[in-house]
Amino acid sequence: MYVKAYAKINLFLDVISKRDDGYHNLNMVMVPLELHDSIEIESSPVLSDSFITTDHVDLQVTKYNLINTTLKEMKKRYGFKQNFIIKVHKEIPISAGLGGGSSNAAAVIKAINHIARLKLSTSEEIELGSSLGADVPYCLMNTPAHVEGIGEKVTPIKMKKKYDVIIVKPSQGLSTKKVFEYGDTLILDHGEIDGVIKALETGDDELLEKSLFNALEKPSTVLVPEIQDVKDKLKDMGFKLVLMSGSGSSVFALTTNHKFAQAKYRELERKGYEVYLTKTL
Repeated sequence: MYVKAYAKINLFLDVISKRDDGYHNLNMVMVPLELHDSIEIESSPVLSDSFITTDHVDLQVTKYNLINTTLKEMKKRYGFKQNFIIKVHKEIPISAGLGGGSSNAAAVIKAINHIARLKLSTSEEIELGSSLGADVPYCLMNTPAHVEGIGEKVTPIKMKKKYDVIIVKPSQGLSTKKVFEYGDTLILDHGEIDGVIKALETGDDELLEKSLFNALEKPSTVLVPEIQDVKDKLKDMGFKLVLMSGSGSSVFALTTNHKFAQAKYRELERKGYEVYLTKTL
């Protein structure tokens, strides 16, 4: 069985508070992208354990991979005996704030629910996902959404437009854990989410430009100053809708002008940037 695990970007991310359990209450708007990892999953009656491989050199050690964690948690909860061979073809850059690990976990939840005939409802999948990571419930829904709490409250929103998306990944990635830990030592700014939701629903790019916000840019740009350099570069190139995604380190730019996006993608590629051209779903 082949499944696609789609990347996401944050058009809004506000850190509301730190919880007693160490997690953070967040207020976010997320949008899925066509950019995706491809995952092949097949049940194996002869293996004594599941076997996960990836073609990404930085993820060869899969013992602590979120897919592995997902498999173990599902076996513990639902008691199925099957083991699986899982092959992951990576396209989503890692440590980039694009939800690569979370989308992989979400795709595996859906696939195993089908293969093992678990008959889990969407709400049961989301409850499972929330125990695995803050972005997993969103990736299970995979639609433009307002996301609250620690990621478990997902409310779909409608987007009037689709956008071409340029993503630039700085040479250094970022650990979400480290960004939040450093952010906890700072006084973070807060944004106004209603403007982003209204802008997406009405197609008002001027309002969207004013409303894009990510509270984690403050700690992330201290840890990786290149983030600000990339933001400045994209704005100098003529993009108006520019923001860091998630906890970084990737920066995205949105446009409805496909030819402009293609031209700027080629220009950034020639200049040696790690750059991706994709679209909102």
